[in-house]
Amino acid sequence: MSRKDRSRSPLPPRRVRPFRAAAVAVTAAACVTAAACVTAAACVAAYAAPASATDGTAPVVSRGVTIPDFYDPPAQLPAANGALIRTEPLPLALSLPGLDGRPMPGTATRLMYRTTDSNGRPAAVTGAYIEPSAGWKGGGARPLVALASGTMGQGDQCAPSLALQHPLAITPESVSVGYETLAVYRLLAAGVAVVVTDYVGLGTTDRLHTYVNRVDEGHALLDAVRAAHQLPATSLTAASRTGLYGYSQGGGASASAAELQPSYAPEIQLAGTYAGAPPADLTATMKGIDGSALAGALAWSINGFAQADADLREVVEANINDAGRAALKDASTMCVGDAILGYGFAKSSKWTTTGKSLGEIIAAEPKAQAALDKQRIGTLKPSGPVRVATGIQDDIVPHRQARQLAVDWCRKGGDVTYDAVILPNLGDKILTNHLVPLITDQGDAISWMTDRLAGKRTTSNCWTMPIQP
Repeated sequence: MSRKDRSRSPLPPRRVRPFRAAAVAVTAAACVTAAACVTAAACVAAYAAPASATDGTAPVVSRGVTIPDFYDPPAQLPAANGALIRTEPLPLALSLPGLDGRPMPGTATRLMYRTTDSNGRPAAVTGAYIEPSAGWKGGGARPLVALASGTMGQGDQCAPSLALQHPLAITPESVSVGYETLAVYRLLAAGVAVVVTDYVGLGTTDRLHTYVNRVDEGHALLDAVRAAHQLPATSLTAASRTGLYGYSQGGGASASAAELQPSYAPEIQLAGTYAGAPPADLTATMKGIDGSALAGALAWSINGFAQADADLREVVEANINDAGRAALKDASTMCVGDAILGYGFAKSSKWTTTGKSLGEIIAAEPKAQAALDKQRIGTLKPSGPVRVATGIQDDIVPHRQARQLAVDWCRKGGDVTYDAVILPNLGDKILTNHLVPLITDQGDAISWMTDRLAGKRTTSNCWTMPIQP
């Protein structure tokens, strides 16, 4: 069991449901054939008690995977946000020796650094920095992109930094696919340094991952930039331009960070932010997730938010049934592949005492809905140029709420480039309408980002919003 202390949670012990080897193979193949990207959506609310600091008495094992000791936070954290706690070399699974002796596409360092969570408390976050072997040809100092991963899961074994080392990790109980490797390597090939955050509680063994908590993920992404600049012997300088990049959960994280930067990290000047399929409105996104192939993401949201919001936790505890408690507990250690196999197309109405969906229950409770409304992205003007992209058929992270984020930012005077990814309906609730735009838009997203890092100006297309789908 993990050292995460769940003794305060009303949920029963996790029910381990081993996968058949064939089922695991099928899921892994599906992940890879879906362009190696099983990203998910964000959703709602909250559940699960805060965890205590790890005591070092036993290794953390999550669904058959032993988490390296590196991911155990110390009892005392540094005072400054972004301060490095520890580092170590990170072997990249996909790496080749270069002609000049340097590994391609770069040299990676595993990080642990400090951030501040949504309750104002210090938290340790892990991640990775990759120094590219390719030179930067855009002029000026080598730039940095802070990359926020799409949904990986809630188990510590799902951490993006671990996925860089083990891009396809399969055990009898878990499947994790490092689908963000493609975007990371494309940026490295352009000579852009990349820092990846694992978010609050993903990897680190002292608490549950808080999933789509906008403050936690926005702070973690900005503090990853601070941590990268503290590393010795990198090519980053004070003149290095900074970009934020993310799709799905990562799109919400980058969008949140662009809003929070002026107040939380004013010294970081943002050259550009890419927010792909951002879950800006969790009430709308919850409806897209419920009953979909990735319904397990609903459990991750509930588990994560309850650590921070007692009002929502109280509502969930009053309305969840035994099946729901078991599902929430089980999902808390799952990666995306596990969740598809274990809870694909599940409906939250089966998890409640009334037979109503969790969305209906939250909407009927003003305090719970208020907690969810606090997670809305689009209430603040973003810093620097932003690019919002959304597939018009996306029914997992619904298109309309992502488009509304662009509208909200435009109304606040943001420098917004909005791109609607026009594709046919590729299948309701089976993730394809959400995944395919990630692939088809990635080239344009990276080109837009490298242009911003090279100092090229962009022009807002807010004036086109009335005629954009």
